[in-house]
Amino acid sequence: MKTILIIDDEEKLRKLMARVISLEGFDVLESGDARSALKKLEQHDVDVIICDVKLPDANGIELSKQLKTAYPLCEIIILTAYGNIPDGVKAIKNGAFDYITKGDDNNRILPLVQRAIEKVNLQKRLQHLESRVGKKYSFDTILGHSKNIMESVSLAKKVAATDTTVLLLGETGTGKEVFAQAIHTAGVRSSKPFIAINCSAFGRDLLESEIFGHKAGAFTGAVKDKKGLFEEANGGTIFLDEIGEMNPDLQSKLLRVLETGEFIKVGDTKTQKADVRIIAATNRDLKQESEEGHFRLDLYYRLSVFQITLPPLRERLKDIEPIAEHFVKVFAAKISKRDLELSREYLEKLKQHSWKGNIRELKNVIERSVILSSGDALTCDSLPYEMQHPELNAGSASSFDLATVEKNHILKVLAHTKGNKTEAARLMNIGLTTLYRKLEEYTIS
Repeated sequence: MKTILIIDDEEKLRKLMARVISLEGFDVLESGDARSALKKLEQHDVDVIICDVKLPDANGIELSKQLKTAYPLCEIIILTAYGNIPDGVKAIKNGAFDYITKGDDNNRILPLVQRAIEKVNLQKRLQHLESRVGKKYSFDTILGHSKNIMESVSLAKKVAATDTTVLLLGETGTGKEVFAQAIHTAGVRSSKPFIAINCSAFGRDLLESEIFGHKAGAFTGAVKDKKGLFEEANGGTIFLDEIGEMNPDLQSKLLRVLETGEFIKVGDTKTQKADVRIIAATNRDLKQESEEGHFRLDLYYRLSVFQITLPPLRERLKDIEPIAEHFVKVFAAKISKRDLELSREYLEKLKQHSWKGNIRELKNVIERSVILSSGDALTCDSLPYEMQHPELNAGSASSFDLATVEKNHILKVLAHTKGNKTEAARLMNIGLTTLYRKLEEYTIS
């Protein structure tokens, strides 16, 4: 229920107005002066204030400025016995929603209150969305407390307060884009756009057009001018993921942006200014790539003013549990399942895995498990087969000899049949006696 506060020292008028408004389903509070009104505002969540101009201890127009500063989401309607244009203008400048004369309020007050409530609702929704977006891309969303991830976060927080170019290093799936977004959100450009592009997803010509834009007629199919990312992100941040995949010719043009703050659209002849911060990322060793001539050394030095290396998941095993728990909540909510726990055996399997795909791989595994789960906890039988049997992924030379291959195949079939040896023998097209002999030979229980 929405709450309305009426501030007026004329008791009969105040109570009549309170009665009319309450009949519309609003919760109505009353105050005869500014002092008692301020106390009610401290005690209640008020949406709209209806305030008289002449109060025993304050001027309503001046009070509206104080109230709007203290309660910015609250809308204020000023009432006056003798309306005049200068007071009306001042009231609106002080943040009042409207200014009306008491003789006219009978027909206007309820529609006015409804419109004020609509504005309050909109402002609260926007505030909620902004808080969600800010939280989504803040450093608080980077889960884990292992020493190496905390060191990376500490570095990122320090560089976020500057406008320095940042190079994020790390394996695929370690969260480089999440770090880039957090750096942008915590920086001075947070109110401006954050635009990300994966440099490996485009061919050379198309990537240049995406980044710098093009003029109509610059190439076949360019029927009209197109803004590039540097224009779209004006004042904000561009995140260049997989920068190591960028064509050498395009690297030289990016270098020019970093050195001069200027670029030229494809098919154009005049330069344009680029006011953007660049955050780049790669899973390659760019220094080695530069020394071998596969990446411009001068660009590498420009990009690597401030480097942050993100650790792979296998080097932060203590963080697997909180990250997994987070993904469980996310995916359980998506498919309307109740909260699930991680069984001890399930968690141990997660910690034994090599996680070559890092957090991205863990996310996919958890999503699969949540979908397959039927109880109150995630169990090992919801994990991919290779995670249930890590011995099959040893990768040593011995894993290629015939006996090892046969043993692994028997284990795989038994897992498929849930230990049913008769069914396993049938599927492998061998006799049950032969299967038992093999089980004994390979010491499979």
